[in-house]
Amino acid sequence: MSTDNFEHEFFGIGIQNGKTPENLGVLWRTAQNLGASFIFTIGNRYAKQACDTHHAVKAMPYFHYDHFKNFYANLPKGAQLVGVEMKEEAVALEEFNHPRRCVYLLGAEDHGLSDLACKKAHYLVQFKSIKSLNVAVAGSIVMYDRNLPKPRRHKK
Repeated sequence: MSTDNFEHEFFGIGIQNGKTPENLGVLWRTAQNLGASFIFTIGNRYAKQACDTHHAVKAMPYFHYDHFKNFYANLPKGAQLVGVEMKEEAVALEEFNHPRRCVYLLGAEDHGLSDLACKKAHYLVQFKSIKSLNVAVAGSIVMYDRNLPKPRRHKK
């Protein structure tokens, strides 16, 4: 009897070219509390996150990629990439049905996601905000929304 692993849900969350270790620490702590399966960074890497008081980096898989292309080539099988970016074509988070298996990618507050990341994302989402938010806050909102009782999206 074989198991259909594509029925199981998971998500990972990470930052492309993050600016400060404090942002990562807060995001990792929230990711651990809200059910993330793994965390990652693309570009900048930080050895220690002072705000990660729960030591999420020791409790869950942490991956680092030097470049977006390396990250994208190693997306988990069956996972869809969800970019979080304030763009005209982005879907409102409030109306978004999260994929069963996905990876959320956030960019630094000052530059956002790279053009390549936006182009390769299966979905771009944004939420109502006048200006960009701290990356840890934005990621926390996305993970909170994922935990709301909303229908899941199947792979398109």
